[in-house]
Amino acid sequence: MSSDRDTILARVHGALAPLAERAPLPEWDLELVHMRTIQPATDLWALFAERLKLVNGTPLSAVADLVALLEQGRWRRGYCDPALWPQFKDAFPAIFTVETAFDRTRVDDYDFGITAATGAIAETGTLVLTDQGTSSRLAALAPWVHVAVLRREQIHADISAALAVMPADPNIVWVTGPSKTADVEGILIEGVHGPGVQVALLV
Repeated sequence: MSSDRDTILARVHGALAPLAERAPLPEWDLELVHMRTIQPATDLWALFAERLKLVNGTPLSAVADLVALLEQGRWRRGYCDPALWPQFKDAFPAIFTVETAFDRTRVDDYDFGITAATGAIAETGTLVLTDQGTSSRLAALAPWVHVAVLRREQIHADISAALAVMPADPNIVWVTGPSKTADVEGILIEGVHGPGVQVALLV
């Protein structure tokens, strides 16, 4: 018995079948997306943190600061990537409930999700998430607070530098601050289609 999804995809494949060949991808130059020159001596974490703050994101460089932020917001139930939890668990007091398997049937139970970032772009304050590098995409997009764990060597100066090393991944998500929409009356609202609090934690 086919699902609605299967039906839709079958129609798409059917519509594409008569085409002799797909149109080629456009040729483009990485330099065209270069917004400004980042000086080689620039501290990329400092620049990234500055730009992330400008889009209402929260840069942190200590797990203790993350725990304090979560405690202040009373966000005490969450998910953590099982590969990351061993290095974080000693910093979390017993009042927190942290799971290392994200239960899709209880998606509303999670206040926060801690996942690994694949990279970051200092120029724009953007985090890069991928299916390959993120243990649970739902844990990164559904809870009110998302914490993307980042290493210094994963921070790229600009978009072109990041694009040059992006993995061959079927799904790459670019995150620039909390989720935002201005669909209603042109009023900017955060946290409608994703996290309302976006944290970048440098480890």
